[in-house]
Amino acid sequence: MPDLSEYRFTESHEWVHVEGGVATIGISDHAQSELGDVIFVELPAVGTTLKVGDKFGTIESVKAASDLYAPIGGTVTGVNDQLSDAPERVNADPYGEGWMIRLNNVDDSGAKLLDEAAYKELGG
Repeated sequence: MPDLSEYRFTESHEWVHVEGGVATIGISDHAQSELGDVIFVELPAVGTTLKVGDKFGTIESVKAASDLYAPIGGTVTGVNDQLSDAPERVNADPYGEGWMIRLNNVDDSGAKLLDEAAYKELGG
């Protein structure tokens, strides 16, 4: 598991990690655990512009379907296409191979992000 001190989380269990002006987004280990076996992930097209809180996709498991929300804004520059054939990567490695989208032109104004300690206090 990576050092999560560099990650920020939302109350809806998405995470964001910004490095070199590029934001990578996924769902937390807690979220994937609560969902159970992930069977489908729908993600946006490259070039999509997102604002903080915009729905950027859907994740389905054997238990439930949930919407995914952008923790920060930006332009989608990468989508983890491997999740269409292997959605279980979200369960196996939510902070690595289970990443979902990458953004540039990052805008975190209005974002309600939690550090790792605050997220754990929330129950994450």
